[in-house]
Amino acid sequence: MPESDRKLLLLKKREISVKKCHGGKMNTALKDVIKTAQLFSLPDVYLRLKSLLDDPDYAMGEVAAVISLDPAMTLRLLRIVNSSLYGLNKQVDTVSRAIILLGSQQVHDIVLATSIAQAFRGISKDVMDVGKFWRRSVYCAVTCRHLARQQGSCDKERLFVAGLLCDIGHLLIYQAIPDIYWKMAQELKHSEKTIVDMEQELLGFDYAQVGALLLEQWNLSESLKETTKLHVHPGKAEQYPLETALVHIGFLMTRAGDGEGVFNEAGLSVDPSAWERTGLTAEDCSDLYKEIEKDVRVAMELIFL
Repeated sequence: MPESDRKLLLLKKREISVKKCHGGKMNTALKDVIKTAQLFSLPDVYLRLKSLLDDPDYAMGEVAAVISLDPAMTLRLLRIVNSSLYGLNKQVDTVSRAIILLGSQQVHDIVLATSIAQAFRGISKDVMDVGKFWRRSVYCAVTCRHLARQQGSCDKERLFVAGLLCDIGHLLIYQAIPDIYWKMAQELKHSEKTIVDMEQELLGFDYAQVGALLLEQWNLSESLKETTKLHVHPGKAEQYPLETALVHIGFLMTRAGDGEGVFNEAGLSVDPSAWERTGLTAEDCSDLYKEIEKDVRVAMELIFL
């Protein structure tokens, strides 16, 4: 199927899905957001890599060849692998060596993380502080990575990507309906409602749902779609409850680190189901903040060369 036809089919599927959630109709604001989502696509190097890895008979040499065709991506990958985030004992100077050491799935997740930043390079800086948005997203990504390592049962790189993506819906909303969303943000400052409740009440949808729609457009994994959509309601996650719980905690830690309140208190209280599913405690999480701050600086420099 031609790429243009595939995108059109995905758009119609999303419209049907959203209409089912909203009594058979879609409001104008959501239509604008979905149209805006169509403007953003992942770089060719990632699309080629994903297509290759979807083939069960792929070879490691083919993975290296695809990435090596993009010098900028090759540079980013090698800089990330050789950074303090990984702490490898020996210098890695080829993509092939990186794949051998990390495995194709971890390399895929690193390429995806850097591709996401590239996909939104042209977004307008007039309607929101894009730099602040990406720092928060990277902060959440690093936090989720640390939580995955602390918990011990989840892939750290997959949780890094999940944390990076969980707030991506806000980027689309700000871009699509800046005036409406700005007014709502002002109202939120004088309300005790959560941002999700406010969005649902005034828009008819929330940022987590929008983010999941974008990931569906990009044909990303079910785990990333579920963590993005349900990190605001972790108790509802069915396929990936542990990963969703970790992203829920990581997002609340990010908001606390950004000065929105005290972690696990009042508006930043962790859903009890997340503590139950992860086996973590508030003390476990709070002990990570110093390491997180250090790694955020490194990750920002690596992803945004």
